[in-house]
Amino acid sequence: MPSAVRVVVNADDLGLSAAVNAEIFRLMETGRVTSATLLANAPATAAAAREMRGIPSASCGIHLNLTEFAPLTGDRNLGPLLDAGGRFNGRIRAVALSSAVRHAVRREWNAQIGRLRDLGVEITHIDSHHHSHTIPSLFSTLKAVQSDSGIRRVRISKNLYRPSDRPATTLLAKKKAWNFLLRRYVATRTADAFTDFRTMQSQGFLDTPPGRVIELMVHPGSPEYADETALLEQEWWSRFAYGIRLISYREI
Repeated sequence: MPSAVRVVVNADDLGLSAAVNAEIFRLMETGRVTSATLLANAPATAAAAREMRGIPSASCGIHLNLTEFAPLTGDRNLGPLLDAGGRFNGRIRAVALSSAVRHAVRREWNAQIGRLRDLGVEITHIDSHHHSHTIPSLFSTLKAVQSDSGIRRVRISKNLYRPSDRPATTLLAKKKAWNFLLRRYVATRTADAFTDFRTMQSQGFLDTPPGRVIELMVHPGSPEYADETALLEQEWWSRFAYGIRLISYREI
């Protein structure tokens, strides 16, 4: 009998609010969520870091952030990414990322990693708020931050889609190249496949495993993902024709 597919269920946005924290930790305690990624500059970051230490079975990564809340650094070169109040404006994909901006991003990301470590978090892996770490022009910045921090596990660019949602062939090719380089330039451990929890439940993946190690992204505590959380609380793994073993990011 083939070995079970290993699956990380990673909750994004830990630290976003007290309500999000409570829902993520509730699902961690029942084993439904095996990992989370923590924002370093969010309202409930410190509280999440304290509670995370009480759940050693789950892994905690950093949710690098360039799209929401205020940056931790006062670097003026972050200016194109900020609004009039000095908070991230969410427009990073509409901004030309000059060399000066990229260097500022490196300093900001390192500051975010430093803050979580100061709070006692053992950072197992990297992903990002609104997937900003996968922006191609920030690839060298991400790799510099990995070298600076010593973090060797990173979320790949999404590569599992429902047939109806499948992007253009050219975009899929670019994603495949990005994931290939991610693993090989500054040696990095990753899942074989990454998608959101809802997509993994679609019929196309029930019979044939799409990889040996899969990361599933979930968003507990967010009202728009209430249906996802309800499904997550069921024995969803029993729907699959192959075995599934839930793991944390430490096992990647």
